[in-house]
Amino acid sequence: MRYLSGLLAAAPLLGLVSAQVSTTCNPLNATDCPTDPGFNTEYLFNFNTTPSYELWETTAGSVTYDSENGAGFTINKQGDSPTIRTLFYFFFGRVELLLKVAPGVGIISSAMWLSDDLDEVDWEFLGVNNTAASTNYFGKGLQDYHNAGVYTTRDNQADFLNYTTVWTKEGIDWYIDGQHVRNLTPDAANKTRNYPQTPMRLSLGIWAGGDPSLPQGTREWAGGNTDYSKGPFTMYVKSAHITDYGGGSEYAYGDTSGSWESIKVTAGNSTAYKAIHEAQTPKLSISQKWDNLPAGARIAVYVAAGVVAAVLIGALLWYCIKQRQSGAREARLATEMEKMDRMELDKLKREGVDPDAYTDYDSRSMRKEGVVTSDAPPANVSPLDSKGWSAVNIESPMQSPAPFLNKEIGDAPGSPGSPAPSHPGPGRGSGTAPIRTFSASHSGYQGIPGGEV
Repeated sequence: MRYLSGLLAAAPLLGLVSAQVSTTCNPLNATDCPTDPGFNTEYLFNFNTTPSYELWETTAGSVTYDSENGAGFTINKQGDSPTIRTLFYFFFGRVELLLKVAPGVGIISSAMWLSDDLDEVDWEFLGVNNTAASTNYFGKGLQDYHNAGVYTTRDNQADFLNYTTVWTKEGIDWYIDGQHVRNLTPDAANKTRNYPQTPMRLSLGIWAGGDPSLPQGTREWAGGNTDYSKGPFTMYVKSAHITDYGGGSEYAYGDTSGSWESIKVTAGNSTAYKAIHEAQTPKLSISQKWDNLPAGARIAVYVAAGVVAAVLIGALLWYCIKQRQSGAREARLATEMEKMDRMELDKLKREGVDPDAYTDYDSRSMRKEGVVTSDAPPANVSPLDSKGWSAVNIESPMQSPAPFLNKEIGDAPGSPGSPAPSHPGPGRGSGTAPIRTFSASHSGYQGIPGGEV
């Protein structure tokens, strides 16, 4: 490709504008700057949606994202300069962009790499020229007005073009739509001193170089004064494919030299790496997991489910049958009990006994008054039998029908209700217990010694 002489004449101002960047901690001047989080992977960022907040930040204005054009960087009014930047760094690497340039006088579309010590690699596009692309570089913030290179392109405002940069310690190469347009070696960059060689991060943005507030030289380089009433002016970036060659989770400056040899690389997976690859392993739904199973596995699941269902159905049937059998037994028992009650009532009625007469007795009255009353007739008592029971007859002073052991057997020592003779019972005056007896005339009872009959 041929150089554009008109833009080459403006190269000093182009470098001046590109170098107007800053850093929060410059390792050339300090030894306690924070380490740079590494990328340590390769990834294609499609800007059809907002990129992860763990990987990108918006440093100025606002950026839109859609499926057709990707990220949209728009200048609507004076002061607008929407910009996004990676939160991770790459230490040597490759960046491939699909970018459509914004038209407009004084409007600059740009893609810039920048390190903490102000090493810089650029693509810049002027809105007044739709067939030109400018490349540039800076080392350690030093301005060199001979660094720019400008190359022709097809219409870069009508379509997305591929802009690729490959960076190693041996050199930097720029490509447009796959065609190599420029190479820079360290020796050609002020004997390596100005060669970009420290960890960088990528910024994408748009700004108005023709803004009336800027110096006249800058506005002339940008193509003239910007007329904001002719806006909006929009640059689009459909995707960014980034590769980190450094292989580190972190990068740190070992000294204040700013040389690539001084960079300390911490091995391991970076925060960015984890954010990307964990996000690339989405959780599957149950239906998706089922669809991913082999046919044999699905058949096995069907068979196992059928067996389990059969077992459950069998257990349910067995339970129902047992419950029916148990209920039938209980019903038969209840019927038999009812039949027995009915037969007993019929028997009592045949014997002339009124079953309802028993309803006059209750547990309280029986406990209070006893079953046998003072006017109950004496019962016939059998004579002494072979087991030694006392025989009580009608003339006996003890008119109780209850048998007692005879004197040969005597009381059981320590028997409850009959304390031993030598030990009076509780609450009594002597060792004898009153026994209820009946006289021949049934007139009452008297207490008799309980030791003998």
